[in-house]
Amino acid sequence: QLQLVEFGGGLVQAGGSLRLSCAASGYTLSGYAMGWFRQSPGKEREFVAGINWSGGATYYADSVKGRFTISRDNVRRTMSLQMNSLKPEDTATYYCGTTHISGSFRAAEYDRWGQGTQVTVSS
Repeated sequence: QLQLVEFGGGLVQAGGSLRLSCAASGYTLSGYAMGWFRQSPGKEREFVAGINWSGGATYYADSVKGRFTISRDNVRRTMSLQMNSLKPEDTATYYCGTTHISGSFRAAEYDRWGQGTQVTVSS
């Protein structure tokens, strides 16, 4: 069974950078698009960035466009999110997920999730 594990979160000052990674195990990623979402207490899980199976197409929420970069390595079965110019409003738990719907930004269309990694940006 496909399992996802995120790591790389932490505490950073505003303007700083973090790199999140998502490692897949137990099954192939073949045919899966992937994405990053984030969730703050009391809020719904929101789309951050997505990438298709080949890595040739990427999608971003307007709030992170130009600051975050998503990538994947299908050989190593990993996905990453490079986050630059971080802002306090980026503070959240970040989740990686898989979907068969390339370009999807709806959490309900993702069928597997990691446990999440906390990102805290101080002002």
